[in-house]
Amino acid sequence: MNAGAIVIAAGALAVAAWLTGRLCSMTSWLQPVDHPNERSLHARPTPRTGGLAIWGGLAVGLAGSVLLERAGMRSWPADWPVQVEIGAWIAGMVVLVGLVSFLDDRKSVPAGIRLAFHTLAASGVVAGAGLVVPAVTIPNVGTIPLSWLAAPATVLFIVWMANLYNFMDGMDGFAGGMTWLGFGFLAAIAWIGSHALIFLLSLLIAMAAAGFLFYNCPPARIFMGDVGSVPTGFLAASLAVLGVHDGGFDLWVPVLIFSPFIVDATVTVLRRMLQGQQFWRAHREHYYQRLVLAGWGHRKTMLAEYALMLATGTTAVLYVHVTEPVRLAMLLAWVIAYAILAWGVRVMERNPGSRRVVGA
Repeated sequence: MNAGAIVIAAGALAVAAWLTGRLCSMTSWLQPVDHPNERSLHARPTPRTGGLAIWGGLAVGLAGSVLLERAGMRSWPADWPVQVEIGAWIAGMVVLVGLVSFLDDRKSVPAGIRLAFHTLAASGVVAGAGLVVPAVTIPNVGTIPLSWLAAPATVLFIVWMANLYNFMDGMDGFAGGMTWLGFGFLAAIAWIGSHALIFLLSLLIAMAAAGFLFYNCPPARIFMGDVGSVPTGFLAASLAVLGVHDGGFDLWVPVLIFSPFIVDATVTVLRRMLQGQQFWRAHREHYYQRLVLAGWGHRKTMLAEYALMLATGTTAVLYVHVTEPVRLAMLLAWVIAYAILAWGVRVMERNPGSRRVVGA
């Protein structure tokens, strides 16, 4: 990483930390308060929409990058191509999703309207920026072309990532940590692959999330809120699609990085659907919530999830550099690992010695 990248990364972290501290005030007009209910894991009223601080840090970092470039100090090597138009489309759609999410934090927008805007924004990335996942590669097996399904499948992937990130934003330090570590790994892979746009956006949002975490780790003084979680998931999916579209990596790389969120949210939603439940309703059935309620508390569960994120992210970095048979073995190993982890949570819940905690 060069000096320019270090400067803008430090700026994003500092600005996000400062803004988060300001937004922690319970009296801020920008900051609605999340009151505990029977489905919450927190025990006291806590400000939300702290995601505004993350986006503020990202915006300042982008502005700093432009200024440094004009001063002759790029944040990436000079021979890397810059995809300005694609970046503008992604940024515009993230802003659209962010505005709807901010309104939802303040006034509660109906789920159907939110989903319509998410789909519109995802369609903007696909149609406007021309980004699709053209095929799914199974290591050591072959490539499955998506053909006419490429565009709708890509829209569905982006919309699902945006919403699952929101589903998983329910524990102190959790979504912020996934943003810090997940986008950090994505930035590292983009640097290795010489992809300027993915590197820049991933680096800045990772460092902005690190600033936010100063106030979000247990016991959290502020939450990310929908304005933080939904656009962050949307951006993660958009950058994943961009990397696959440009041939920088196959889809399994970002899926591995964000698999602690993807697996938990997807399995939980499918289970609730099969049980005939309204899966979009707030609940406490995600695996991370069940760990907290089984007696681990926020801090221990958060640290365990961070360890999982480090393991999956490291696997994703290695995945780029190994042979096809090893890639397949990695994917199969993680399928087995997640099955064991799910079984372990169920065993803990059956343990008569487990205690129910909320604020720990």
